[in-house]
Amino acid sequence: MIIKVTPDLEKAKSMLRLIKNRKEFVSSIDSTKFPTNAAENYYEIIKELVTAVLLLNGIKAIGEYAHKEMVEELSKYKELDELEINLINDLRIKRNKSSYEGKEIENSYLKNKKDRLLNIIKKLEIMLNKKIG
Repeated sequence: MIIKVTPDLEKAKSMLRLIKNRKEFVSSIDSTKFPTNAAENYYEIIKELVTAVLLLNGIKAIGEYAHKEMVEELSKYKELDELEINLINDLRIKRNKSSYEGKEIENSYLKNKKDRLLNIIKKLEIMLNKKIG
């Protein structure tokens, strides 16, 4: 469920620090040896960036389908195109299968999508930094 909240600049800044740490961590691991761990961390980075962007716009997703609804809400922003939104959603599904069903994420998936994921992260960081000022 999407709810209206008071925009929280300090929380968004705090999330940005966590995102920085997560980015440093994921860049330090061998993604060919640990593709599932790397992909999960890319998802968490994207999710946290989306959460912070939405928070600064006075929006928060809560409940069982919060992550799915966050991706749907993100599709309303012009900075990301439909293919990028679809990739985020695909990564969300793969991460859920990994986390809840123990399914590995193939090395080939990450190899084929990594550059696009990094580009999405960069776009989301730009969106967030514009809002933070």
